[in-house]
Amino acid sequence: MEHFLQFLKDEIESVKKSNRYRFLREISSKPDRFITVNGKRVLNLCSNNYLGLAGHPKLIEAEINTAKEFGAGSTGSRLISGTTSLHLELERRVALLKKTEKAIIFNTGYMANLGVLYALIGSNDAIFSDELNHASIIDASRLSRGKVFVYRHNDMEHLETLLKSGKNFNKKIVVTDSVFSMDGDIAKLPDIVFLAGKYSGIVMTDDAHATGVLGENGGGSGEYFRLSDKIHIQMGTFGKALGTFGAYIAGCKELIDFLINKSRPLIYTTALPPGILGATIAAIDIVSSEEGKRRRRLLMLKSDKLRKLLNDSAIDTFGSKTQIIPIFVGDEKVAMMLTSKLLENGIFVQGIRPPTVAPGKCRLRVSMTIPTDIDNNSE
Repeated sequence: MEHFLQFLKDEIESVKKSNRYRFLREISSKPDRFITVNGKRVLNLCSNNYLGLAGHPKLIEAEINTAKEFGAGSTGSRLISGTTSLHLELERRVALLKKTEKAIIFNTGYMANLGVLYALIGSNDAIFSDELNHASIIDASRLSRGKVFVYRHNDMEHLETLLKSGKNFNKKIVVTDSVFSMDGDIAKLPDIVFLAGKYSGIVMTDDAHATGVLGENGGGSGEYFRLSDKIHIQMGTFGKALGTFGAYIAGCKELIDFLINKSRPLIYTTALPPGILGATIAAIDIVSSEEGKRRRRLLMLKSDKLRKLLNDSAIDTFGSKTQIIPIFVGDEKVAMMLTSKLLENGIFVQGIRPPTVAPGKCRLRVSMTIPTDIDNNSE
């Protein structure tokens, strides 16, 4: 035990010396534009609650009512006793939102990406992954038995070169974030779809930061580019713009049936609880409504305004086009010093360091969110 404790202490000390030590800050208020962090009221600029739905009265009411009717927990995995009418209704709603035949719910985005790629990709298959894809895609690709090709960020010439070199693999899947979580730019989906088709590939998108935000009805990148029928696997999450928790995979009915039978994170995990399902159904109702459209317009208006102010001041925002607006800093120590100083002055924004971003590309990651009550907001 003594050797084990010394190992832990040495590792923590090493992280501290590299300016990469992480710790938790306590939030003690309902999610909104202003929150209480470590006992202090601050402007929240680092939440993924983009549309302000996490504290919405309709979601809270739906969560309470469904918990009263169905209980606090789901009691089992989906294939045992964990599939309720709420799970099936949410999956139906997701398929409608994503314009696919069917959908299946996972407990987290990490589990969804792992559950798909690990199940689909064998030793004679290949994954073609953007270098800035989320960590869950990177880890899922590594854990799969396939060959992994990493193409330069949004570089379609490089992607095509790799697809040419990998033409002899059985299954070829091109996987990309649609909105990149640390840069805020958008994948070149029309080009990706074209190249994948040219080389008999499959297209998979991670719509975590696009669901609810992009598209006329908040359907995400497929709706935004009018390519829903060309994206074979659409993954996304409920814990960002939709304000709740969980994730989904949407696609053809054969894909969903395959995952029900082959995806280990789905098969061996207790299903999402009823309250979360009820709240998420309510969130999709809002996202697809006129209120949802109004919230998206306001989110983009505020995002564009801040981005213009930063760019006019010659601040590098990494080509951001969405509600995620990175502010280039560079040095790790400076990034964390700025994080602390801003918090002291009432602004909650996080510095982002390696391994989340490359060395020398540290930044402040501003993520815009609109107030829960957009009709009665004076701040």
